Order: sequence, then C-alpha cells, then structure tokens
Amino acid sequence: MTPHISLGRRGEDAAAAYLTSLGWTILDRNWRGRDGELDIVAHDGRRHIACEVKTRSSARFGDPMEAITTAKANRLRRLAWQWAAAHGAGGRPVRVDVLGLVVDGDGFSVDHLREVC
Repeated sequence: MTPHISLGRRGEDAAAAYLTSLGWTILDRNWRGRDGELDIVAHDGRRHIACEVKTRSSARFGDPMEAITTAKANRLRRLAWQWAAAHGAGGRPVRVDVLGLVVDGDGFSVDHLREVC
C-alpha cells in the first residue's frame, strides 16, 4: 500500500471515529455508485449524511476543503441520491458533509463542514 493510500485510509478511519464520537451511526463505508464512491454514509439520529473525507499530511499545500469543487459537490449530491435510492431512503433528503483532516502529531485535526451541497 502506498503512503498516499495509507494516509487516506487512516484519515477515513479517524473520520469514522469522529462521527461515532458525535453519536452517529456509520451505515456504509466506501460505497460505490455509478458516479463514483461515497467515503462514509452515516445517520445522526434524524437523517442520513453522506460524508466526503479529505485527508492531508499537512496544510502546506492548502486546506483539504479546497479540493471540493462545484463539479465534485454535484457528483457527491448525485451519489447521495443513488445511495438513498439503493437503500430504500429515496423519499428522504440526504445531507452531504465534508470532513477535512490534517495530520496533527499522532492523530488528526478535523474540520467538519455540514451541508456543503
């Protein structure tokens, strides 16, 4: 496994742990739809949330959130709809959040943007 992939996996694990610490239930990880992949799908007790995870080893080359372009946000929204349809939740809205993680010592700092699209 390359260092880049390893960092991404560690970031997704840390993001899942963060969401669980909020009391959310993780429903899916790395769910694949026809338009790509959702990193995490969770439920916060009221609604479903599709979470995109962006992990960086440092902020030296920019904030991880800067990777979310309009095109990426639109693709995430389509994937959220696809996930909802595939899981019988098509009539209920699915929120899309982005979690930006940056290595901080032995762990990660987490920036959580809610309802990005």
